[in-house]
Amino acid sequence: MANVVIDALGLRCPEPVLKIATKSVELSPGDTLEVVGDCPTFEKDVRAWCQRLKKPLLWVRNEGGAKARVQIQF
Repeated sequence: MANVVIDALGLRCPEPVLKIATKSVELSPGDTLEVVGDCPTFEKDVRAWCQRLKKPLLWVRNEGGAKARVQIQF
């Protein structure tokens, strides 16, 4: 099982979710994807993507200001 990290800082909607979608095809069941972003809609967009694709959103951590970190299970 791998833990992959994506830095989406400075990217604006829909770029963070597009990076997640692009990387997701490389991940295997059991892998986790950790993403950090600072787009104002980052958390909402990630939650919607996870719900649509039925991927568990393990946690969301606010890191000050608009910056947040999420972890998705594959």
